[in-house]
Amino acid sequence: QVQLVQSGGALVQAGGSLRLSCAASGRTFRNLNMGWFRQSPGKEREYLARILWNGISTDYADSVKGRFTISRDNAKNTVYLQMNSLKAEDTAVYYCAAGRQWGTSTGLYDYWGQGTQVTVSS
Repeated sequence: QVQLVQSGGALVQAGGSLRLSCAASGRTFRNLNMGWFRQSPGKEREYLARILWNGISTDYADSVKGRFTISRDNAKNTVYLQMNSLKAEDTAVYYCAAGRQWGTSTGLYDYWGQGTQVTVSS
């Protein structure tokens, strides 16, 4: 069993930056692929980024490519999402997720963080 605990959500002005963290319990973290998603009211959960278990491969949704960066520190059992040039439309609840499969669908991820609110004021 893996538990994911998120931190870093905040209110930030448009154009600003924020870093989200997701700390995992358990020794299996280093074997898991990690992803970040977000969800706005009335919308489906949206894929943002993913990183392979060993960190050598990443992928981004077009909506965040060039602005967001996913990274991981397996020694600290933590994955990060650095968000730059934030826009009002980035406002959402952000979720980290872990799974053994590699993909963008929410169904491929077995474990989820509790979610953290990011609000970008324009």
